[in-house]
Parts: sequence; structure tokens; C-alpha cells
Amino acid sequence: MTSGRTGFTLVEVMIAVVILSVGVIALVGSSSLVTRMIGQGKRTGGAVQVAASRLETLRAASRSTTPPCLDPAFASGGPVTTRGMTESWVVPPAGTSRTVLAIVTYARADGSVTDTLLTVVRCF
Repeated sequence: MTSGRTGFTLVEVMIAVVILSVGVIALVGSSSLVTRMIGQGKRTGGAVQVAASRLETLRAASRSTTPPCLDPAFASGGPVTTRGMTESWVVPPAGTSRTVLAIVTYARADGSVTDTLLTVVRCF
């Protein structure tokens, strides 16, 4: 004859709690990593926006004169601080096809980071 008792033993409950605890600790560790990565992505995205804006400004200045690329605003410059980031840009002084660089430096927890965007502006 069998007894009518059903359910979990104390050992089974303790093993389940240990397994659940290990899983929760792993999730907490990965969530802090994800939070840091999101913050880094925001900073990098902001740096790209600053650099892209500068390149578009330079491209507009290059097209504002006839013949192109004679506007005094289409020249190297910087450093300028924009939204907490330091930007500078390099425009070659001559040529029909110029490789223009936008350089943005920003702070990160482990030091400063420099990102560079480049584009080619045709001057003919």
C-alpha cells in the first residue's frame, strides 16, 4: 500500500533554489555588461553624428562656389568642442578629388577614443 503524500522533498527544493540562484546571478552580470555597452554605443553614435554633420557642412561649403571648393569655409580646422567631444577636420589644399577627414575624440571609462570618418569631395 502506498501513502497519499505527494510533493517535493527538502533536498529537491534546495537543489532547485541553487540552480535558480546561479541563473539569476548570471543574468545580473550580463545585464550590467549590456548597460555598459549601451552607454558606449550612445557615445560612439554621438561621435559619428558630430563627424557626419561636419562632413556635410564641408560638402555644402565645397559646392557653394563656382568653380567648386573655393569657399574659405572649405578648409581644415579645429579643434572645436561639440557636445562634449573634440572635433577637428582635415581638407587637402588642392586637387580635383579631395579626401576629407573628420576626427572626433571623446572620453570613455578606460581613456579617450578617437574616431575618424572620411569622405571624398569632387572639386570639378
